[in-house]
Amino acid sequence: MTRTAPVLLTMAGIKKDYPGVCALKGVDFDLHRGEIHCLIGENGAGKSTLIRVLSGAERPNAGTITFDGVTYAAIDPALGHRLGIGVIYQESDLVLPMTVAENIFLGHEPAWGGIALKTDQMRKTVADLMTTFNLRFPLDAPVRDLGPAQRQLVQIVKALSRQIKLLVLDEPTAALTTGEIDYLFGLLREFRARGIGMIYVSHRLNEITAIADRVTVMRDGLRIETMPAAAATEDNLIRAMVGRSLAAHKRRVSGPVGDDVLSVRKLGVHGQFQDINLDLRKGEVLGIAGLVGAGRSELLECLFGITRPDEGQITVMGKAVHFASPLDAIRHGFGLVPEERRESGLVLGRPVEENIAFPILNRLTTASLIHRRRLSAVAAGLVESLHIKTPSLKQVVRTLSGGNQQKIVIAKWLAANVKILLLDEPTRGIDVNAKFEVYNLIETLVDQGVSIIMVSSEMPELLALSNRILVLSEGKLIKELDAATTDQAEIMRYAVPRSGPGRVAA
Repeated sequence: MTRTAPVLLTMAGIKKDYPGVCALKGVDFDLHRGEIHCLIGENGAGKSTLIRVLSGAERPNAGTITFDGVTYAAIDPALGHRLGIGVIYQESDLVLPMTVAENIFLGHEPAWGGIALKTDQMRKTVADLMTTFNLRFPLDAPVRDLGPAQRQLVQIVKALSRQIKLLVLDEPTAALTTGEIDYLFGLLREFRARGIGMIYVSHRLNEITAIADRVTVMRDGLRIETMPAAAATEDNLIRAMVGRSLAAHKRRVSGPVGDDVLSVRKLGVHGQFQDINLDLRKGEVLGIAGLVGAGRSELLECLFGITRPDEGQITVMGKAVHFASPLDAIRHGFGLVPEERRESGLVLGRPVEENIAFPILNRLTTASLIHRRRLSAVAAGLVESLHIKTPSLKQVVRTLSGGNQQKIVIAKWLAANVKILLLDEPTRGIDVNAKFEVYNLIETLVDQGVSIIMVSSEMPELLALSNRILVLSEGKLIKELDAATTDQAEIMRYAVPRSGPGRVAA
């Protein structure tokens, strides 16, 4: 973006109130043509509400929106589409059974007489867009058959099919590999060169210098600061986001670890991983590193009884176990915080207290009747101790921020008094302050004797929290490293797949 690029969007004095909450307190924001403007802040800072006002999903209580030289009191979704505003939310809005082409034109399908779809026209339009931006994926494949990166690209093409002028991307890299992120960034730079303005929402501070022109920080419903990306540092961004400087999380001083609580020998699931050997000791964090597809999540799912091993042995507290289901694992003191908390870790339409109590409902039930007071007491204690921000225990979990949802997933296993906790990407999609709270919680659990296996794609996180780190690549355990003496470069050296006789040996 050049400094002389005209302003495409100005949001002035935007206010938005909900019952008991002022989400936006007079926010000003602007975007130039051909600019990538990053929007950052903690969960609950007002970022999502500002985007929803821009897209027309919410109507502001005050303020104006000027787009392409015309000022509006508010924009509704239909007007947003006509103006060329496209929003790609973190939670995909694609219809999984439908094909790629059908999803791209969903809601604005070309049709003969408003009845018969112009299938050939749809395919040609999509094919032209893919050629223009050098994209490749099958048009007739159901979206359910695509990976996360391809689904992300389908959403982008869906927005481009409306001839957009402004594209909003909400946490677009959350489920992407490093190579896929590089490809996406190249695509966004191409959009920028063609004059498309972009608002880029992310929790990943390292992405800002890689892709942004400017950065705006929000906190508590206010715009705190707007700065050139070239002037942004991690420290000043964190200071603006949370109101104080947070020093880098220091690796904790490891206390004495106890005896083995879990041993795995030659464990394998065909097509996922094979020949895995590991030992987990009481009161330690065992980190699992590796690229996407290395078998990390699949290993945790096998340990939790979601999938059964085809070979190998699992021993808990010296006794061989065979988990037929997650219920068996829970009975042996296991808990799993899954990578996709909204899909697998929570019942989004149910209250906070019920989500926390799900693993122990049998302890709170007599003759099929739930003791509501005991349930509420257990939940209230964990909400207080974990500093979960919720209006009440009856609040539906769907309405809470990502960080608070994650703490609820952890809370339910604390209620169950787990001995072995499996964490899969425990800080994905949560803000920097919530990350530090999760880190402190992990350390508290370890001090209490809980043993943890943690999968994370964030190397500094693994190095800061783990005692040892196991590196997986292409379904095999390649190396065990001491977290206190290794670094990111060494981890990556073992994590990168190698084929043929030159493969790294354990």
